[in-house]
Amino acid sequence: MVGLWRGAGIPSGHPLDGVLENLRWFGKRFHPDMRADALLFQWRPGRLVAIDPRFVPITLAIRLSSLGRTAFGRGLFSYFQKAFRAQGTTAALDIRTLDQIASAAMVYNEQPIVDHFRRVSDDTLAGMMCVRGDERRFFFKLTKIGAQS
Repeated sequence: MVGLWRGAGIPSGHPLDGVLENLRWFGKRFHPDMRADALLFQWRPGRLVAIDPRFVPITLAIRLSSLGRTAFGRGLFSYFQKAFRAQGTTAALDIRTLDQIASAAMVYNEQPIVDHFRRVSDDTLAGMMCVRGDERRFFFKLTKIGAQS
């Protein structure tokens, strides 16, 4: 899984459907030391910014999801992006069991979130974000775009 992966949401009726794309979410980066940049966003053409998820609690993000799908929300997020920059990796990779199947999982450092991954092909992963205490699931796919830089 090491490397840079481009993300895309899979519409499922979750409140966050379309939010990450509107905010110019790029995807995730997995490092050889089993750490990860959980949220990478396109800042400028050719420039990615790792955002620290602790600055926007997931329950607040879900509550404000309708704002996150607007041009105003995108502009506001862009304005705060520099302040929200991660100072290091923000998640760790682990093996977790889900539905009695062991699979790769990314556990966020400062949020009650675990992303579960299943390999679709050598360069595609299916992802499912689980928030503790919330039965809804956010689905996404990741496509490997290159070696880690």
